[in-house]
Parts: sequence; C-alpha cells; structure tokens
Amino acid sequence: MPDYPIIGEVVHLDPSLDALLDPDARIERLASGLTWSEGPAWDRAENRLLFSDIPRNTIYEWTDARGLRVFMQPSGYTGVAYYGQEPGSNALTFDSDGRLCMCEHGDRRVSRLDPRGGKRTLADNYQGKRLNSPNDLAYRSNGDLYFTDPAYGLPERYEDTVNRELPFCGVFLLRPSGEVVLLSDELEYPNGVAFSPDEQTLYVTQSGAESAIVMAYRLGDDGTFADGKVFFDATAHTGSMIGLPDGLAVDENGNVFTTGPGGVWVLTPNAEPMGRISPGVSVANACWGEDGSVLYLTAHMHLCRIRTKTIGARW
Repeated sequence: MPDYPIIGEVVHLDPSLDALLDPDARIERLASGLTWSEGPAWDRAENRLLFSDIPRNTIYEWTDARGLRVFMQPSGYTGVAYYGQEPGSNALTFDSDGRLCMCEHGDRRVSRLDPRGGKRTLADNYQGKRLNSPNDLAYRSNGDLYFTDPAYGLPERYEDTVNRELPFCGVFLLRPSGEVVLLSDELEYPNGVAFSPDEQTLYVTQSGAESAIVMAYRLGDDGTFADGKVFFDATAHTGSMIGLPDGLAVDENGNVFTTGPGGVWVLTPNAEPMGRISPGVSVANACWGEDGSVLYLTAHMHLCRIRTKTIGARW
C-alpha cells in the first residue's frame, strides 16, 4: 500500500471521540490537484471510490492499486455552450441494484447510469418546471430517493433569472413510481442529506454563512415530514473557520459526521460535538468505504481518508 502524505489534524473536543477515532488516527491525502472535489461514493462491486470534480465536469475513480483515473467525462453537463463554473456532477450514490446514480448540475437532473449504455433520467422537473441543480441524494431501503436542489450549479447561481424556473430551493422525495414530491421549500441553501440508522430521521444541511445548520426531520409512514428542528448550528464558527455545512455521513450508532466550518464535525446522536477532522481546507462531503470503517473526504483540491473505529450506518 502506498505511503500517503499526512495533512491537517484531528481536534479532540471530548474524550468520547476516542471510541470512534484512535488517538493516533491521521488524515491521509490520497490525491491532489483537483479543482473542487465532491460527492464521494464507495463502489462495493468494484472495490473503488468514485467522486466528482464539479468544475471539470468529471467523475474520477480511485483505488490504492491504480490511484486516480477518469471514470466519466462529461459527468453532469452535455451541452455545447458555456454553462458556468460548476457544470458537472455533484453527489453520487448507488441504488439497491448497484447502479450509479448522480446529481447533475448542468443537465439539471438526477440520473442513473445504465449498465447497458447511457443514462436514464430519474427526475429533472417539479410540476413541469426544471430543477435548479440537484446537489446531494440518498436512498432509503424502500427505494425512496431523497435529494436537494439548491441553485449553486446554475451559471449565475442564485441570481440566474434567465435559466432558473423554480422560485425556491427544495428538498424532494422521488418515489419508485416516478412521482416527485416537494418536502420543503423553507431552506435557502439545502445541501447534504443522510439518514439515521433506523431511517426514521432525515438530516439535511444548509450551507449558508448566516445560517450554517444541520436540520433533522422525522419521517412519516408515507416518507414525508412536517416541521423539522435544528440538530446542529455551526453559524458561530463561520467567520473564524474555513468551510460550511455540506455533505454528511452517519455511523451505525447514529453519530453524525457533518462537514462544516473547520472540517468534519463529529457529533453524538444528541448533537454534542466530540471533535473535528480538519484537513486544513474546506471539506465538501464524506462517505464510508472499504469495510465500512474508513471515512473518505472530498476536501477542495484533495481526496483524503481517515480510518475509524466505527462502521457506517446500514453498511
């Protein structure tokens, strides 16, 4: 196995962190030279990590044996005209059949890669109006797909009056039937999504500097939710630390690893901070990989990982 450079630090805020991260755990930098890395997903069938570089309109694959390779290009925009600074795919995940699903900024859709060739559009509009730029997504075990739709991927982002069709940024549910259900239009900057281990709570991050929060929504029997509550508020740290809430991952015991100011905050199921995994740059997203105990981080121009003493939820 290659000897990777060590970057950043693990900040211990409470002794309880020792149950999740060895005191000697270090952040390995696996690859660098990226533009804005995002949306990591572990491919169990091929034993590899896939992740997006949004500005480069590219999905990369990474393994210890082969290093970094281009997996798909273009990944999220197939047009011929210029389409802003973030046209590519964002978050990636796999469905229950092992098919790669992705959020596409430029083509403004949630799609699935067909093993027989090409892609299939899963959702590209709500009530006939095109989505803004799907950002993150997560499957529930019953086949329900939850995704967020901020405006970061539009050419002029939130000021894009030419291309934008929806007057809000939503949190959506895509049912297996194909029905797209609006769950919330109250968050201006909805971003990352992840489930609690029992799939009864949906966590949604908001990446606003003045409201840098993680929301928790209790799901009903039909998969929808009513009012949520603020699970974690990192707003006080946005002026002094690099980064905002973006993607997040949850372990088998309900501990939440959420990106935010200063890296990845490690929180108990009651939102008590235990520590931070801080590579020294903004962290966009995180996912579990390998045997479920390794946390991969897409951190600006870097791809990183850290070995833990826990296992990802539903692994």
